Amino acid sequence: MSKSNKIILGLDPGFADTGWGVIDKDGASIKFVATGSIQTSKEEEFVNRLEIIYKEVDKLIKKYRPDIIAVEKLFFAKNVKTALDVGQARGVLLLSIIKNKKEFLEFTPLQIKQAVCANGHANKRQVGLMVKTILNLKAVPKPDDAADALAVAITASFFNKKLV
Repeated sequence: MSKSNKIILGLDPGFADTGWGVIDKDGASIKFVATGSIQTSKEEEFVNRLEIIYKEVDKLIKKYRPDIIAVEKLFFAKNVKTALDVGQARGVLLLSIIKNKKEFLEFTPLQIKQAVCANGHANKRQVGLMVKTILNLKAVPKPDDAADALAVAITASFFNKKLV
């Protein structure tokens, strides 16, 4: 890895499933590093699920040592309870980022879809296919939250002047 390389961690907040994706940006080149999801069980108590998310994000930050972390902003029009639960999960993501003294960026779903698909109304399938294409992957990353997290990281690579 050269000095110009920048590691970007993208996070797609969720309560049952938080997607994460790591890319390596070197100039105009973007390379896939890793992706996955942090899953919590409905059987766990609410606060325990939040703690799991916090600890797993902390481990990801320590393992990949990203130069910057990008987080999707929340947008919910219908289910208020889901919005509140996911908002709390997002809060523990941000706490983990701050505790690790990492810089972070936030993007709306519209900004991410525009950056990755050139269409703010793209569906999950379109986003996944573009992530696959941009990162030259053999398949669309699964689960969808992992592909979404890579899209968040790709968006950061396009728009953060510190990563040029």
